[in-house]
Amino acid sequence: MKSKSPIIPQRVRRITGSFSWLDHRLLHLGFLHRMQPEEMLLYFFLVLVGDRNGVSFYGYDTICTILKLTAEQLIHARNRLIDMSLIAFQDSRYQVLELPDETKTPEPSHCYQPPPHSHQTLSMREVLEKALQHNNR
Repeated sequence: MKSKSPIIPQRVRRITGSFSWLDHRLLHLGFLHRMQPEEMLLYFFLVLVGDRNGVSFYGYDTICTILKLTAEQLIHARNRLIDMSLIAFQDSRYQVLELPDETKTPEPSHCYQPPPHSHQTLSMREVLEKALQHNNR
């Protein structure tokens, strides 16, 4: 039988100052299996930076810089997480949502299509227009 005791007991993680956690159901309900790497990265980032209600206010430029994503990749990942009912987004505010019940786990509204690989730089206006187009669907 394998020991469950910590390898380095003096370094056991503790919640201090800020607050975040990942629900094991993220794995057990198949969400991780359905996510692409950019979606996992964005979800983990939003969990990390969210307050106790899961709310955060990081802007596109900052998120793209920290996560090393293009604006297109960010928007695509964000929209997929919204489709899976894992996050909400409104007026540059994100909220990590409580995971849907196992029986109500929604399938994404469309199959995954990776964003086109382009070295084209989008203006903030173009990024926002794409975001508004998705929110108006």
